Amino acid sequence: MTELQMSLIGGAVVFVGAVFAYNKWQEHKARKSVERAFGAEHDDVLMGAGGHADEAAPVAAPVAAAPARNSVRAEPTLDGGAAVRAEPALHPYGGAAGAPDPGPPTVRADEQAARDDGATSLVDPLIDCLIPLALEAALRGDKLLPVLHTLRHVGNKPIHYIGLAVSGEWEAVVHGGVYTTLQAGVQMASRTTALNELEYSELVTRLRALADEIGAEPEIPDMIEVMGDARTLHKFVAGHDAQLGVNLMSNGAPWSIATLIGALEKQGFDVRPDGRFAMPDGDGGVLFTLSTNVTLGADTTSHLTLLLDVPVVAPERDGFGAMVGCARAMVGRLDASIVDDSGQPLLDATLAEINGQVLEFYEEMAAADIPAGSTRALRLFS
Repeated sequence: MTELQMSLIGGAVVFVGAVFAYNKWQEHKARKSVERAFGAEHDDVLMGAGGHADEAAPVAAPVAAAPARNSVRAEPTLDGGAAVRAEPALHPYGGAAGAPDPGPPTVRADEQAARDDGATSLVDPLIDCLIPLALEAALRGDKLLPVLHTLRHVGNKPIHYIGLAVSGEWEAVVHGGVYTTLQAGVQMASRTTALNELEYSELVTRLRALADEIGAEPEIPDMIEVMGDARTLHKFVAGHDAQLGVNLMSNGAPWSIATLIGALEKQGFDVRPDGRFAMPDGDGGVLFTLSTNVTLGADTTSHLTLLLDVPVVAPERDGFGAMVGCARAMVGRLDASIVDDSGQPLLDATLAEINGQVLEFYEEMAAADIPAGSTRALRLFS
């Protein structure tokens, strides 16, 4: 081997070592920046209030909670209102529900405005992985928006951005605005999955390219920590992904679909393209839905199902009470009986017991700072 070859090999080794050291320094810099931005590292939710995951005492779930979903949503049955054992109610900042609330992470003074409802509806430190983007110079929203729109999702997880305006307030990036710093947020969990390593790696790669285009320096959080937070959040979502169904069974001949549609519209339902009927909440949302349990081309049905998506309806709307009230109103109109999924009658005492469990469910979600029907809940359970 010639002296030139030895020199080249030695130079390559030195170069690789330098790159490795630089990457480790960048990782250390990013971790310190995130710690400054969002306070001290919080306890892993799975560890409970200072203990281990396997030491946390399970609590009774208020309603049958669906497991993590794949492509088909599992609809729980009403089994007489018996409570089901489930995982502990988890607080995304750490600790089990009912334990002392450690509170939200500390926020830098120049980021305090990001806590207002408008900004955190887009980039929320509780359910998003936040990535600061320090701009080399102030930029107008008109220049930023076309670039930001090229990275809106990774996998099925949405990505949102807010900017620190020259006025000193955080806001959604808009045309006409001028921004000195950006904050990107990728949602860490959905009903189906948690943010995973592949998605996060893709995000980091694409975000670095985006940052280069707008002259910004991203501060990338440590992947291991983000993955842990994402799994914890998804565990909470899966444990509170609950739906409740009430069935109406015809006491006589099956109902004609054509006649049924008119009766349901009089009851206040809106017809959906997929054949379901939605009961509006009066503010553009949905209280509960109704399915005829037959295909769109069917002529008759003898079985209707009213379904409440519990975590997306605010407690003050009393979705379960409204659904049961609707079912009772239709009993006389349709000559039907209220039954569970096994065809057994649902008695008033059973319905009252289930309603109590729903109220406990709402308390658990509120204790986790993800109240049912809130912007956070709608994002996580959409």
